[in-house]
Amino acid sequence: MKYDVKDLSLAKAGKKRIEWAEMEMPVLRIIREDFKKRKPLKGIRIAACLHVTTETANLMETLKAGGASVTLCASNPLSTQDDVAAALVKYSRIPVFAIKGEDNRSYYKHIRATLDIKPHITMDDGADLVSTLHKEGKKLVSDVIGGTEETTTGVIRLRAMAEKGVLQYPIIAVNDAYTKHLFDNRYGTGQSTIDGILRATNRLMAGAIFVVCGYGWCGRGVAMRAKGMGARVIITEVDPLRALEATMDGYEVMPIKEASRIGDIFVTVTGDINVISQECFKLMKDGAIVCNSGHFNVEIDLEGLKALAKSRRLIREFVEEYTLPRGKRIYVLGQGRLINLSAAEGHPSAVMDMSFANQALCAEYIVKNHRKLDKSVYSVPEEIDKKVAKLKLKSMGIKIDTLTSQQREYLHSWELGT
Repeated sequence: MKYDVKDLSLAKAGKKRIEWAEMEMPVLRIIREDFKKRKPLKGIRIAACLHVTTETANLMETLKAGGASVTLCASNPLSTQDDVAAALVKYSRIPVFAIKGEDNRSYYKHIRATLDIKPHITMDDGADLVSTLHKEGKKLVSDVIGGTEETTTGVIRLRAMAEKGVLQYPIIAVNDAYTKHLFDNRYGTGQSTIDGILRATNRLMAGAIFVVCGYGWCGRGVAMRAKGMGARVIITEVDPLRALEATMDGYEVMPIKEASRIGDIFVTVTGDINVISQECFKLMKDGAIVCNSGHFNVEIDLEGLKALAKSRRLIREFVEEYTLPRGKRIYVLGQGRLINLSAAEGHPSAVMDMSFANQALCAEYIVKNHRKLDKSVYSVPEEIDKKVAKLKLKSMGIKIDTLTSQQREYLHSWELGT
């Protein structure tokens, strides 16, 4: 079995951490037990490009339990947990190609190694696997029956591919599931981003001026958690509806250049490029901390900052100090990559339980329905979304009401009114 991980001797520690995460993933556990019996993925080859975390390990084992052959690589150079990668290779016999801190060359080499399986299904987090497959492995596309995408960033890229007519197979946007983006993006990104900032800096949040760039579901979550820790939260936005929502949620809203003058901590969560530009760095005060929780490191203009700086040094693990000509210092966390995965452990397993339950069930859906699907991006089927929600509520011991026949009739009629 081919693989490329940092150190197999880390496997024992990784196995324990995978077991710890599994305790908070009851929905995926139920699906795994069902998959073991039915083998709905028997004979299916799956290439996955995801953050190599304890939660991802549980997804990989679920897919394998369903009969699939699986390979895994990292969807970000800094998001791999090396002990988890080792454990998957040693104990689960799953080929993994991922090392935390790998350079771009190794990152794409690992993506190509993952595609050597000649996949039937791709499972992506950011669309790097899909784009590489389309650019470099066109001969492999004929084997692919469908794919899934985990992130907002990836869905944007894939919809662009579909609109331009270059997408070669159907993709299910797992990110769009209610049980994914309402929970994973908001509560998962919110908590794990703050966790990453605190681990990297050990700075006090209370009283800090905390700037969140973007008020999508991830931005909402980050703002909520920062506010809960006593920070004064400022939102920057380009969408008038989201800016209005942020205002009515009680946050200050202003352009990024105004926020740049007063912010202590900046977090980008937009999915777009150069959200914090070179001009912003010129306006920032000494000691400003800048980080990103969007999928790619393009949200911060690091090249622009490098051009301004007269010196750079790593002052703490995951904290790089840029000193500008007049002595002003700007601190960039985690190389501008996902701070919640570079300096922390990513989303808590309780929310990834729902996201990865969607992934597993969507893989089964693709196997059953791929012949009916066009080369486009699809939302998660409503029945899958609701099934995940029901299983999660059941695991939490929560019961809900059901409609009476009279109530159902009322909702489907037009004759009845006041």
